[in-house]
Amino acid sequence: MAPTPTGNRRTRVHVVSDVHGNARDLATAGEGADALICLGDLVLFLDYADHSRGIFPDLFGVENADRIVELRTARRFDEARELGRRLWAGIGSDRGAVIEKAVRKQYAEMFAAFPTPTYATYGNVDMPPLWPEYAQPGTTVLDGERVEIGGWVFGFVGGGLRTPMRTPYEISDEEYAAKIEAVGEVDVLCTHIPPEVPELVYDTVARRFERGSRALLEAIRRTRPRYSLFGHVHQPLARRMRIGATECVNVGHFAGSGKPWALEW
Repeated sequence: MAPTPTGNRRTRVHVVSDVHGNARDLATAGEGADALICLGDLVLFLDYADHSRGIFPDLFGVENADRIVELRTARRFDEARELGRRLWAGIGSDRGAVIEKAVRKQYAEMFAAFPTPTYATYGNVDMPPLWPEYAQPGTTVLDGERVEIGGWVFGFVGGGLRTPMRTPYEISDEEYAAKIEAVGEVDVLCTHIPPEVPELVYDTVARRFERGSRALLEAIRRTRPRYSLFGHVHQPLARRMRIGATECVNVGHFAGSGKPWALEW
């Protein structure tokens, strides 16, 4: 990673989101940049492109992974949850403890791959209570908070909104809006989920609308940051869009591409 910028030298940051277990490429994602920004979803529970990868197939096998993806894609969430209940009943162990053990293994690898400095916030599949144990010196975790990088102010809001998927870090619209409000006016607004705009929240492969934030959209219109950066939607209908003065960018599905999005000023 490049040294901390001084004087009038230009600043470059690399931004990743939806890492989902890709520690190999994460280890080089900061090369040539002054800082790395991570917008969450470090955990790989189930890879919808390769059903053999993730915590779920490790525990229950690929056939069950195929089935649960089929049910979720068809939005048959009650059937998917019933299948999950039957599978977990067969494990005979505490579900939370089993998942936490698997997540801890992934976090140890992911956080060790972060370069210095890294600024990170949570995704909807992350487990925030575990992050303090793995965030090493040089990694700053922010949620509803701001930081200055190269003379610009960056605001961070992590997590997702509640959905039938019931992923680990889904919060209420009110709690999310309060974090957006706490960040206030910034140059770059960094979130895991996108603003609630149909073109930005529709996943063309999953063929469904993911949840975006109305509060985020309203904040973009009101405070006019230079950039709104986010991930969450792996194959969006639109990867970038201008909303007033703000360039809104889905920084990409890092687990699939292995390439960060670059911002330079």
